[in-house]
Amino acid sequence: MPTSKKTATTKKPSKKAPSSGSDPKSKSIVKKKMAEVMDEFKHKQLKSGSTGEKVRNPKQAIAIALSEARKAGAKIPPAPGKKSGATKHPSK
Repeated sequence: MPTSKKTATTKKPSKKAPSSGSDPKSKSIVKKKMAEVMDEFKHKQLKSGSTGEKVRNPKQAIAIALSEARKAGAKIPPAPGKKSGATKHPSK
């Protein structure tokens, strides 16, 4: 009776772009912005952009820090739910 041998499969290197700003410049920008924003949050000085209300949620503070880091030039993947490119128009 023949026995089946399982051969080890090797993973192919991913061609996906690195995420979370893996280059040193992006990491330093993110680290600096995160420290600034979380310090403001800790001392209750961080305000929301559109309404100007004080931020009470730490997740919102992190989102603000990542947004500021993107504006400063860090290569971070876009926020989930943000669509880029052409917008869909209803057909007539």
